Formats: sequence, structure tokens, C-alpha cells
Amino acid sequence: MSPQQKLPATTADIDYHPVVFADANTGKRFLTRSTATSASTVQWEDGNTYPLITVDVTSDSHPFWTGTARRMDTAGRVERFERRYGKRSR
Repeated sequence: MSPQQKLPATTADIDYHPVVFADANTGKRFLTRSTATSASTVQWEDGNTYPLITVDVTSDSHPFWTGTARRMDTAGRVERFERRYGKRSR
């Protein structure tokens, strides 16, 4: 943080408000609270209008959370290691 920026005196000075985040890949939207703002807005299910922030990845589309993470071929890696450095003698 640069010396020119001042921290809020209290947490009450932070603008923490409801915001809708939208996943760009899946289109899923969720309402949460954030300090982020946006010029675009969306009308939520409750009839209120909230700022809309579009993000590239959320837990709805991230491979780790969806279970579609790619697995490495460990057998091929072991065989390549053994070819390169020889088998381990016990």
C-alpha cells in the first residue's frame, strides 16, 4: 500500500454492499456482499437491482470444484523416470 492511500478509520467506513457475481462460463449468478462495484446492474430474484460483476471462474466452473480436473498419467511418468535413471534397487 502506498503512503498516499489512507486506510479507513473503522470498518464502518468501508462500503460493503450486496453485489451479484456472474460466472462467464456457466452463466450462474450468486448474490453476496463485497466492496467491489460495477457500472452494469441486474435485477435479482427479490426484485431489487444490484451491481453485476462478471468473473471468468467461480466454484461453479473451476475444474477442482466440479471434479473435472485433469489427472496426470503417473504410470507413464514413473516409467519415463525409470528409463532415464534406472530402476531402484531394494
